[in-house]
Amino acid sequence: MGNLVFNSLVCVGFDGVEIHGAYGYLIDQFLKDQVNDRTDKYGGSLENRCRFALEVVQAVVDEIGADKVGIRLSPFASYAEAPDSNPEALGLYMVNALNKFGILYCHVVEPRMVKLGEKFETPYSLRPMRDAFKGTFIVAGGYNREDGNNAISTNYADLVAYGRIFLSNPDLPRRFEIDAPLNKYNRDTFYVPDPVIGYTDYPFLSWSMVG
Repeated sequence: MGNLVFNSLVCVGFDGVEIHGAYGYLIDQFLKDQVNDRTDKYGGSLENRCRFALEVVQAVVDEIGADKVGIRLSPFASYAEAPDSNPEALGLYMVNALNKFGILYCHVVEPRMVKLGEKFETPYSLRPMRDAFKGTFIVAGGYNREDGNNAISTNYADLVAYGRIFLSNPDLPRRFEIDAPLNKYNRDTFYVPDPVIGYTDYPFLSWSMVG
């Protein structure tokens, strides 16, 4: 089954696989000590809780090669009631363990939340993870144009990922290039089943602004 799945990914033109180890989903639930209550080799110690995630990485690397594999992590987040008592140690352990696989990138969610335009900073930083990881380091989480440029210029990250504002601005790179105003996203339409509303109905820049 594994070979069939990955061969299919290659056939349809995908360049690689990002393993979802964030946001309270299955892998993240193994990682976090406040939700993982297992008593076998996949629970308890930091090494045990990270075992499942690293076994998944190994399996994917074995199928398609490390240069086509990335992973997304959110050690500081508590989505789906899955926090960790020591997220700094968790994040640092994971990136050090990931180094042995030589994967292409590690994509990490910032330890901050942005809600209704208000940014709440935390004492945590991704700098220790960034310094420890030997591949491409991607950050995400509430970034705007200024924050993203600063992250790159200070070597805090190699790349910055954008989600919500990219959804509401299909021409986001161009808007950033000319520092144009951004469309505001509508959170109420993020998870609706309509293939258009909230997904493909945000306007592009007008020609007068692009000039």
